[in-house]
Amino acid sequence: MAKNVAWASVFSLAAALLQSTLLRRIALYHTVPDLTLGIIVYSAYVNGVMTGQLTGFCSGLLLDFISNAPLGLNALIRTVVGAAAGLLKGTFFLDTVFLPMILCAAATILKALMRMLLHFLLAGAVSAYSLSAPTLWIELMFNTLSAPLLFGLLKLFHPLLVRKGDA
Repeated sequence: MAKNVAWASVFSLAAALLQSTLLRRIALYHTVPDLTLGIIVYSAYVNGVMTGQLTGFCSGLLLDFISNAPLGLNALIRTVVGAAAGLLKGTFFLDTVFLPMILCAAATILKALMRMLLHFLLAGAVSAYSLSAPTLWIELMFNTLSAPLLFGLLKLFHPLLVRKGDA
């Protein structure tokens, strides 16, 4: 399990760097796909809750260190997303198009809801998505449409990301 978490975290870090550099050039309303979220969802769905939580926490902590977010914000949100995706392990057949899209869309909505809840609980110290602004909806569209490609790419690294007993 540690190997899977470590590799998923490395892939998440690479995706975060890709998001903040190259993908910024194609941003729409300053919004890019959240590839790290997709990696966490994939890892959690194929490995289960514990791996999902650990991957979410490690990836979120790495994101906290390279972003200007309060320390622990991404770790908390991505831990919850990883746990939720891990709960679905083995529930559905992992097809190549529709399930990745549904999982990544649900993860994006969960991330937005958590940010809104934290914004409310912490008296505005955490920024939240505005439902009337296009940012959330564009990110939802990007994450949903990029999910099949991302999951297909991650399947190429199956031995690194999936525990041997779960293959």
